[in-house]
Amino acid sequence: MLNHLVRAVPNLFTLGNLLSGVFSITFNMNGYLQIAAIFIFLSVIFDFFDGRLARRLKVNSEFGVELDSLADIVSLGVAPALLFYSLEAPTVFTTIAFMLFPTMGALRLAKFNVKPTKGYFMGLPITAAGLVMAAMGIFLYSNAFVTFLLSILMVTPVRIKKL
Repeated sequence: MLNHLVRAVPNLFTLGNLLSGVFSITFNMNGYLQIAAIFIFLSVIFDFFDGRLARRLKVNSEFGVELDSLADIVSLGVAPALLFYSLEAPTVFTTIAFMLFPTMGALRLAKFNVKPTKGYFMGLPITAAGLVMAAMGIFLYSNAFVTFLLSILMVTPVRIKKL
């Protein structure tokens, strides 16, 4: 019984990440853009702890890795893209940047799941990109060029040292 509970703890943090992303989207749809940005920050906190808890408790699993990626797509891919799009005047470039951000985030996560790296990330992690987007959202600022750049950086072969 206790073993099952311990195994569930990291996944509960991952679900907190996912639910924070869903809350961000919900607040965004209701016009509370800064609160939506705060929920993206909360997603990052949950995302920071879920993997660390799994490793510390020695309960890593393929299920947890996949659940984490799905949660990250919602909370750090779709939610920040929607926040950006809610703040930016619609143009062809903003629409492309809006579609590119979660798409490149998904590609980056899939690439990492297939070929994990030790000591570094290959490409900008979606967590970092989502943080930048949330920080802009806190100040009700949006920039299509920055969004486009973050999207491209997520899939570039640039090595970024893990913290």
